[in-house]
Amino acid sequence: MTSAPSPAAPPPADTVTLQPRPWVPLGVMALALPAGLSPFGWRAALPPLLFGLFLLSQAALLRLCFTADALVVQRAGHEIRRFPYGDWQAWRLFWGPVPVLFWFREVRSIHLLPMLFEARGLQEQLERRLPHLSRADAAPSAADGTGG
Repeated sequence: MTSAPSPAAPPPADTVTLQPRPWVPLGVMALALPAGLSPFGWRAALPPLLFGLFLLSQAALLRLCFTADALVVQRAGHEIRRFPYGDWQAWRLFWGPVPVLFWFREVRSIHLLPMLFEARGLQEQLERRLPHLSRADAAPSAADGTGG
């Protein structure tokens, strides 16, 4: 009695976990310095500093894992959300040489994430696992199907 391998269990070699990168959170925190030098002082510096600290904690806790059939978001090693590739309609990394935002659209929703992980690895995995979504198709458009 032989059984075929289960398609639900991807081989470990096909799973890629992106490394965290703190550059965007640190950049947001750096905005606190010029804000603190403004006439509003520490009151202007507090929001970017706190938001940067929040993003830094998320960079330490969250991981994006590309499996054979879905992008999986993990927090502290536990899966919190799964995005099957079959539901994706478009994706894009914003701001070219210094990507700071990752946008993607599914059948039911749109997602915008700060770049808390390795951008080059993210782009490579997206192009590898979603080859049917070209970069030109990934750009959000105000004229999506409206005809005017």
